[in-house]
Amino acid sequence: MALYLVQHGKNLPKEEDPDKGLSAEGTAEVERMAAMAEGRGLTVSTIKHSGKKRAKQTAEIFARVLHPANGVESIEGMGPLDDVAVLDVKSERNEMLVGHLPFMEKLTAYLVAGDVDQAPVFKFQNSGIVCLKHGEKEGWYIAWALVPNIP
Repeated sequence: MALYLVQHGKNLPKEEDPDKGLSAEGTAEVERMAAMAEGRGLTVSTIKHSGKKRAKQTAEIFARVLHPANGVESIEGMGPLDDVAVLDVKSERNEMLVGHLPFMEKLTAYLVAGDVDQAPVFKFQNSGIVCLKHGEKEGWYIAWALVPNIP
């Protein structure tokens, strides 16, 4: 099974929206990435997010397109500075986690390299998807990524 990690879409500055919801550009980019994911046959059982407005909006856009059987839910422990080592990650079902930096990069490094202080093993982009898979012998590894901009 797979774990799909997504950094929320581009958000409005705090001066425009104190809760920093998605900008028009961010919404359009998330919609494009969700459509690309659907076109490649991506399926998820649930989409979990940090509860912050921009992550919730990103999760809801992906859910409208991917139709997760168990819906969308807000979970504790996925804030930008939360401890990645305490997040309960399952390897037996396809799940999508929508969160923030530096949390998503630290979680990826922790799962792939086993070290919470490891330098990033992948540089996230807003709205991008990183697919991690879990093998019996190799543990978690990056299987593929779908990003909005190729640097």
